[in-house]
Amino acid sequence: MANDERVFAALHDPTRRAVLERLRSGPKPVGEIASGLPVTRPAVSQHLKVLKEAGLVDDRSEGTRRIYQIDPKGLGAMRAWLDQFWTAALDAFAAEVERAEKKEDK
Repeated sequence: MANDERVFAALHDPTRRAVLERLRSGPKPVGEIASGLPVTRPAVSQHLKVLKEAGLVDDRSEGTRRIYQIDPKGLGAMRAWLDQFWTAALDAFAAEVERAEKKEDK
């Protein structure tokens, strides 16, 4: 499976999206990420594993805890994939504006 496919497959799950959103404000341990989610702490750990395999989060040891954070490289790859659509849309828009301007000049 290509990396962009892993990213979108990982983000398909609403719990994983919620986990990623919780990390938006900065690094957190599993317990803090799991707090308030409708799944168990071990389930959150499994979701973090999927996000890590997709390249969206990274972790580090801090004593006996694992601290998770968003991996900017993974988000950058996802953004680059999405940007190809924006580029095509903007190019089409610019071409349409140019066509309309030429039509007005006639």
